[in-house]
Amino acid sequence: MDVAVSASPDLLDAALATAEFLVVDTETNGLAGERCEVTEIGAVLVGGGELHERWETLVPVRAPLSRGIQRFTGVTQAMVDEAPPAELTLPELAEQLEGRVLVAHNAAFDRRVLAQAFGRAGVAWLDPPSLCTVALARELHPLARQRKLAPLAESLGIDVDVTHRALADAETCARVLCALFPRLCANAGTVGQALALLRSKRRRTGNGPARPRTDGGTSLRGYRKRKVDCSALPPEPGVYIFRNAEGQPLYVGKSVDIRARAKAHFRPSSPDTGWIAQAETVDWEQTNSEVGALLTEYRLIKQLRPPGNERLKHDDHWVYLRCRLDIAYPILEIAPEPSPGLAVNVGPLRGRFAAVELVEQLQSLFSLRHCGRGMKRREHPSAYGQMGRCLSPCLGDLDPNAYRRRLDEALALFTGDGDGGRALLAHLDGEMRAAAAEERFERAGWLRRRRVRLAELLERLGGAVAATHARPRLVLAAHPEAERFDALWLVGGRVADWAPLREPADVWARTQHALRGGDGRGATACATPDEVGALRIATTWLASHPSLELALSATMTRARVERFAARALAARPDA
Repeated sequence: MDVAVSASPDLLDAALATAEFLVVDTETNGLAGERCEVTEIGAVLVGGGELHERWETLVPVRAPLSRGIQRFTGVTQAMVDEAPPAELTLPELAEQLEGRVLVAHNAAFDRRVLAQAFGRAGVAWLDPPSLCTVALARELHPLARQRKLAPLAESLGIDVDVTHRALADAETCARVLCALFPRLCANAGTVGQALALLRSKRRRTGNGPARPRTDGGTSLRGYRKRKVDCSALPPEPGVYIFRNAEGQPLYVGKSVDIRARAKAHFRPSSPDTGWIAQAETVDWEQTNSEVGALLTEYRLIKQLRPPGNERLKHDDHWVYLRCRLDIAYPILEIAPEPSPGLAVNVGPLRGRFAAVELVEQLQSLFSLRHCGRGMKRREHPSAYGQMGRCLSPCLGDLDPNAYRRRLDEALALFTGDGDGGRALLAHLDGEMRAAAAEERFERAGWLRRRRVRLAELLERLGGAVAATHARPRLVLAAHPEAERFDALWLVGGRVADWAPLREPADVWARTQHALRGGDGRGATACATPDEVGALRIATTWLASHPSLELALSATMTRARVERFAARALAARPDA
């Protein structure tokens, strides 16, 4: 018997910010209409912007599963044959849905197949209010190129490891909801208003006038590619610059083999771009390493602004934990590059999702703000404030110095001499011992669980979790094949200098120049936007390419620097 129970009107009038959401994902047998049967259900409870309890179950089916759907979802016939009866598991899901908003990716599909499954099992379907993350992205994240779950999650900086399994997809969907939730709350105050905002809108038809061209009305596609003589370029790392007949720069590129890369632009299979038809000459700058080529390319694009180079993008998974200190109550945030100005930048960290969770852990441990940079006055503390996980400066009665002391305590873990991850775990160990000594065993248990999770996160983030200015060093980046190096001086949270490795005396002179204002250690650092861009290039490359390093300090001696350089120079074939 198919029974539907209407949702309580009180839920529609509930404040969106304090509502609870059950994010659900289903896997099915892949058939259409009434033959569609659920094979697996995953659910994640979301509240206060965080993921809480998880729930999952397999569901038996009447018709055998096809081999294709078993390969696609990973749910095999043997798994559903051993699944508990739906009459036992679906009431558990109904109990979790009661008083909560159902959230799903393409919610109409999940609601339909769940309602069918409930009807077959004779369980009352609650017909809860639902939010669709596809509609949510369409309304609040319009620049996303794709709205399938995995591409949408990646566009929001969420790492996706497993797909097409119910609980894994439900967790990904829940993180998409959390990422877009602040924008939703800014546009809707209650659950009912959110539903009205995301109600399907009539799609625009294609009968209107065609969109104007964005290339000035002239297309170069189909023109014969004019080959530029690239035979003089060496097969070495470096940068090449294509110019037109007037000598104006058209495009700057880099490679570990600039001759092969420059020639590749004129192959029949390469993309047609406007600058290729205008290219007449090419010149180049050779470097000793790939990172040297990256830094040179960055400098030349900033200097020449060639029309063929699009805006520099970050297509990797490296991010930074950063804290800008230009506001009264600074926040911790995750961004793809370090922050310019007066700030503390920690990284690079591998994986945005793990880095975001690290920030959440730090915010809760040190009672820091969980909101964005803009802070509105509130009459009552937020949910985090009520749980004691935020000092609630939004109430207007908190001394900025008291908040800053908490923030400095958190940042000091990453600005010291050692590994910030180890310092954080040691801090938790001390807090646990203190709580146990005071017989606050519940807090000690909470801290122990936090420590276990943080240890897992730090392992995933990889490398030494430290502020960019906390480890001044001289790095030798190697040639891909030969025993040649580019030397980089990373001091004060910026690339203070870099050059091909030459004589030890030259290395010492450049080291003195890089350390002329000190070794850059301290509570904070300050860098310009251009310096931040170069720092990101250098630190992300070094994070994935082990290199020779020499720790620098204000008391560095000439003998030590020259000895370090001499050992590298001695390995060259021409030494």
